[in-house]
Amino acid sequence: MATPHISAPDGAFAKTVLMPGDPLRAKFIAEHFLTDAQQVNEVRNCLGFTGKYNGKPVSVMASGIGMPSIGVYSYELYKYYGVENIVRIGSAGSYTADLNVMDVVLTETSYSDSSYALIQNGCKEHIMLPSAELNAVILKKAQELGIECKLAKVHSSDVFYSDPSMGGWKSIRERTGTECVEMESFALFHNANVCGKRAATLLTISDSFVSQVELSAEDRQNSFVTMMRLALESAVAF
Repeated sequence: MATPHISAPDGAFAKTVLMPGDPLRAKFIAEHFLTDAQQVNEVRNCLGFTGKYNGKPVSVMASGIGMPSIGVYSYELYKYYGVENIVRIGSAGSYTADLNVMDVVLTETSYSDSSYALIQNGCKEHIMLPSAELNAVILKKAQELGIECKLAKVHSSDVFYSDPSMGGWKSIRERTGTECVEMESFALFHNANVCGKRAATLLTISDSFVSQVELSAEDRQNSFVTMMRLALESAVAF
């Protein structure tokens, strides 16, 4: 069924959906990795595609930026389209010298001060967990492919530009015990819990607060190929 945010018909999505934030990254994956790819959503330009990878159905759809956006799309995919697994594939900023630009990271916990879960169903938790089953498959596939995949505690933030008076990234790192920052995983994991489905997050470090190295917007769109390949290989193994 179509929703206010997704125009695809019933059965348009595979059981596993990869979710980059950027619609152009979704398009890049569909064009470069999937066979027989068909566009199944274009509402608000949040592009979605379904095709095959190694002969098995896989979908890829943009989530947009932030927890409200991925919250809407992931919930509708789980609730109305029969999607069982969502793997966010995004970018993150590093809080530690142990995570360098272009490193591939698998989220083991997501900490957030967001009110998303509280408003959604009264949940007061500040830490959300991904699916242990999906993470196990991803780590095994990374080992098989010879891809270094680092586990990390992730900070999911509602704010990209925070006021310096709030203490900055070092203060956040010390308070939360997190190693990198992004803006979506907490809501995705919460929705998976609410809907009885599974979720995981793979990230590529796009910038470092420690080294001050930062990728361009074009690099973020097109250069995360190692993460994309790991996500796709894992998707057809779930």
